[in-house]
Amino acid sequence: MLKDKIFIQIASYRDPQLVATIKDCIANAKHPENLVFCIAWQHAPEENIDEIKSLSNVKIIDIDYKQSKGACWARNQIQQRYNDEEYTLQLDSHHRFVKDWDELVIGMYKQLQERGYAKPLLTSYIPSFDPDNDPAGRTQVPWRMDFDRFIPEGAVFFLPASIPDWKNKTEPVPSRFYSAHFAFTTGQFCKEVQHDPEYYFHGEEISIAVRAYTHGYDLFHPHKIVVWHEYTRKGRTKHWDDHSGAKREEIVDKKDWGQRNSECHKRNRVLFSMDGENHNTIDWGIYGFGKARTLRDYEKYAGLHFGKRAVQQETLDKKYPPNDFQKYNTDEEWEKSFTSVFKHCIDIQTSQVPLDDYDFWCVAFEKNEETIYRKDCDENEVKQLKNAGENSYIKIWREFDCEKKPDKWVVWPYSKSKGWCDKITGKL
Repeated sequence: MLKDKIFIQIASYRDPQLVATIKDCIANAKHPENLVFCIAWQHAPEENIDEIKSLSNVKIIDIDYKQSKGACWARNQIQQRYNDEEYTLQLDSHHRFVKDWDELVIGMYKQLQERGYAKPLLTSYIPSFDPDNDPAGRTQVPWRMDFDRFIPEGAVFFLPASIPDWKNKTEPVPSRFYSAHFAFTTGQFCKEVQHDPEYYFHGEEISIAVRAYTHGYDLFHPHKIVVWHEYTRKGRTKHWDDHSGAKREEIVDKKDWGQRNSECHKRNRVLFSMDGENHNTIDWGIYGFGKARTLRDYEKYAGLHFGKRAVQQETLDKKYPPNDFQKYNTDEEWEKSFTSVFKHCIDIQTSQVPLDDYDFWCVAFEKNEETIYRKDCDENEVKQLKNAGENSYIKIWREFDCEKKPDKWVVWPYSKSKGWCDKITGKL
């Protein structure tokens, strides 16, 4: 083992923030001599990183962006270059760092080990910074990750939130979830919980969270700020920008990002045996669950039920894990403690609702052509939605309890002058 060395993993896709991120990481490290960077540099011919390319502690995997297969594929490429460093830190390529960040995070890690956690994993949606207003725009409160929803495709989405009473915390707080843009732990993680290259984007973080937990890792959020992350993607070309529509004709394998993402969603549902899928239809190899704990152990810890797409109230109430599963006398009682919350954002184009005199919009969710939930937009909500429309889209959020996952949404506008207008629908 290369004692004290930190293997820093950065998958970067055409990101103008990459050089600034590496320079800031080195400048603010207590022991920069212990940093070993490995960057999956996915770039166009005209893009360069000459300022960092010659650094002795920076390994570059040089990838033409047309060859890239997505974030998880790139992260997997990096993990193959792990060389027995004591620690690893996974980041995105748009970060800023506190002074002596390396000493701070290693101190948290060792503190947790002294508490009896053999393999702590420090991870979170970390606080934000704004490159156009830096350092003034840096959030000064540490964040955690809370449950948001199961999306229709099956993946779990999270929301960042401030850690309550963080100034009085003396150690990291327990986490249910994993963030791909900040994760610090033992370097062996690069071997034990490698990113599945068949994943594309969605499903990445929940799959790694559960796989890590089943491999014996304990998840925590840092109680102090270590790093800042830029969330807006402003000024950065995204993988799906280059790998969709007519542009994909330039890509080596011609595969549209949407197809790749759909295949990823399917793989994620099979991993978790969701919607009747059979986990055993895929030979998962090193990309499956570990043997230290089971999927059910994670579900009891986190208060999630993948088979039901369901969640416990403790999790909705944002209480720290583990959930109190010992209060249930039987598995049947535990199963009944879950609620299936469906939360979804309907996106419709502003061009689909061009009139200015709508009385209301019927908003419904259906299963096999049967309405299972309906909550209409009244005239005031319609006006608010139209005024708040962004990038030619209007977003209608709805949340409700349901036993059956809907397969379709319907928005049916009614106009004072035209009456019933064209029905707008979308598959789920």
